[in-house]
Amino acid sequence: MPQQVQGVIARAKGEPVSVETIVVPDPGPGEAVVAVQACGVCHTDLHYREGGINDEFPFLLGHEAAGTVESVGEGVTDVAPGDYVILNWRAVCGQCRSCLKGKPQYCFATHNATQKMTLEDGTELSPALGIGAFAEKTLVAAGQCTKVDPAAKPEVAGLLGCGVMAGIGAAMNTGEVGRGDTVAVFGCGGVGNAALEGSRLAGASKIIAVDIDDQKLEWAKEFGATHTVNSTREDAVERIRELTDGNGVDVAIEAIGLPQTYEQAFYARDLAGTVVLVGVPSPEMKVELPFIEIFGRGGSLKSSWYGDCLPSRDFPMLIDLYLQDRLNLGGFVSETIALDQVEAAFHKMEDGGVLRSVVVL
Repeated sequence: MPQQVQGVIARAKGEPVSVETIVVPDPGPGEAVVAVQACGVCHTDLHYREGGINDEFPFLLGHEAAGTVESVGEGVTDVAPGDYVILNWRAVCGQCRSCLKGKPQYCFATHNATQKMTLEDGTELSPALGIGAFAEKTLVAAGQCTKVDPAAKPEVAGLLGCGVMAGIGAAMNTGEVGRGDTVAVFGCGGVGNAALEGSRLAGASKIIAVDIDDQKLEWAKEFGATHTVNSTREDAVERIRELTDGNGVDVAIEAIGLPQTYEQAFYARDLAGTVVLVGVPSPEMKVELPFIEIFGRGGSLKSSWYGDCLPSRDFPMLIDLYLQDRLNLGGFVSETIALDQVEAAFHKMEDGGVLRSVVVL
């Protein structure tokens, strides 16, 4: 039977969120109901509340989550009730041209649950990134559930569902940072610090963190930064060149989504170096670069979407590294909160006072 649970709803653009009763249907074919144990407060949820993604209000927010599968629908074989899972927003189809080429991490036909969760009056909800995990339970496509070792705490494990995976993947998957490489990361919020951590895991020899906030630069040191640059006090490109024998870095990662910092990343890389954009720009933004510089510097300009991750491959591996004390996932958790504290967490995020607030249910 459908279940009534509590969830965090954004009803209109820019309005404070509210905790309301939602109705979660029984899982249909290919679907699963997950009892959410923890969900991180990601900037993307704030974008939804502000109408920056689309205007399909009301939204059921939350997408960076871990929990336990409660029930599954017909035809589901990859997960079963009782499985401890991290939710992902890229359930690969296995049939599109990318999947058939053996590159499912670029799947062009990812999918979500077919049925809709609703408010008590029957109003259909739009779940953030097809998940909607600021709720006691949520309905997802079974492919959005990735089994991991249950020894990992849910408030930590769930962070791989979005921001931390995006940053780690930007370094390890998209940027292909290798042993001995030099790396610069522009923007040291949650995603940027995860890119620093991914660069450290990959064996980078010099990892340069760039930001305008000294507190964030201090945090960056905890995630692998060997050098820090406050770009309000010194020219970031010049300083990066000084630190790399005048050459620039092998991989420059932009984790903010601003044209100015993307341009800095472009000029801070070595010849034949790689620029990775993982920060999310707004639609009206434009970048203008001398065409001869794009040609003459060589290398690659890449975009990283969800860290080019394949959840079934990457989540279990990263959880294993965390359990071996080789991956500092716990360092991202600034505070744990209740469902009714999500609005306050948005304000803390905007003020830059936290890396991640995590709702624990």
